[in-house]
Amino acid sequence: INPRVPVLPPWPHKLPFTPLCLTHWLLDVFPGPCEPEDLIDGIIFAANYLGSTQLLSERNPSKNIRMMQAQEAVSRVKSPDGDTQTLTEVDLFISTQRIKVLNADTQETMMDNALRTISYIADIGNIVVLMARRRMPRSASQDCIETTPGAPEAKKQYKMICHVFESEDAQLIAQSIGQAFSVAYQEFLRANGINPEDLSQKEYSDIINTQEMYNDDLIHFSNSENCKELHLEKQKGEILGVVIVESGWGSILPTVILANMMNGGPAARSGKLSIGDQIMSINNTSLVGLPLATCQGIIKGLKNQVQVKLNIVSCPPVTTVLIKRPDLKYQLGFSVQNGIICSLMRGGIAERGGVRVGHRIIEINGQSVVATAHEKIVQALSNSVGEIHMKTMPAAMFRLLTGQETPMYI
Repeated sequence: INPRVPVLPPWPHKLPFTPLCLTHWLLDVFPGPCEPEDLIDGIIFAANYLGSTQLLSERNPSKNIRMMQAQEAVSRVKSPDGDTQTLTEVDLFISTQRIKVLNADTQETMMDNALRTISYIADIGNIVVLMARRRMPRSASQDCIETTPGAPEAKKQYKMICHVFESEDAQLIAQSIGQAFSVAYQEFLRANGINPEDLSQKEYSDIINTQEMYNDDLIHFSNSENCKELHLEKQKGEILGVVIVESGWGSILPTVILANMMNGGPAARSGKLSIGDQIMSINNTSLVGLPLATCQGIIKGLKNQVQVKLNIVSCPPVTTVLIKRPDLKYQLGFSVQNGIICSLMRGGIAERGGVRVGHRIIEINGQSVVATAHEKIVQALSNSVGEIHMKTMPAAMFRLLTGQETPMYI
């Protein structure tokens, strides 16, 4: 199974897309399988409705978690092989405003979701999974559950409704929904006096080609002065005493970062490690590209070892970002929610500048935004032109350093 899970950026309540985000829908999906005019009016696909299920999810889950959520929804809804699956023939209505599910026989509306509430789309073979955010009342919401009293925003669990369909046109359906977002964005541009042709892929690519990578990981990692092989001594049965977090999607060599060390633990006692160091391998096992949970499992497996060999790259805990934006008409290519970067256009000016998904923005053009409201962060970014300097760090590390989370050492 090779699911394709398009990542849709969060929408504000009243606007189609956060203005600073030119998503990959605009560049990669548009034009798509449909005529834009048809999507404005709405198109219909035939499908079989298999069922829906509800999942709890963080506000900004990682790409791996999104894939697992889609597959879990399918496993919950789809009958095991050999069992008879209850099928309801439906018409799937897709437009730039909403996605509706109609009973094919009676044309009765079974579901009606505004397009902006659709968070993720996955087509897995002939299966389509639509994930929709539950609408949350302004008063205390039962759709948002805190894992612990007073938990920070990132630890809140939100209810996500997953609708599962079966169709021979599963891939077309997913592409059409992606294109619907693109057309909606273009209509938003026109409504605000911007010609979408000014943001053509060729013009954007020309700007990209004139810019060099800033803070290039490959250059930093290939510098022998930054690479170290360390040997740590520990007692048998003793944990290494570290907290690790993901380096963030957008890092050219994705691995894990040392976010905290336990006082008196083997890692801290060695005096050889620093917060921010990226761990490339442990006992000759590479961690590059592995999920965080797998890396944590490898470290936990060291408990009975008395010697541990680490290959690390010395890195500062704060990532310096430099985005070069020649004109306001060129969108930055990432979206942000409550200070956390939650989506990134691959190959855009933001990625070239060092932006990484999952990082917390702590400074913009020399001004701290640690306690700044989401709207002001978006405004500061969307109105910036020329060189935009930012400082970021992994959101999980930020929460640890600011005391919002208790470190769980491994």
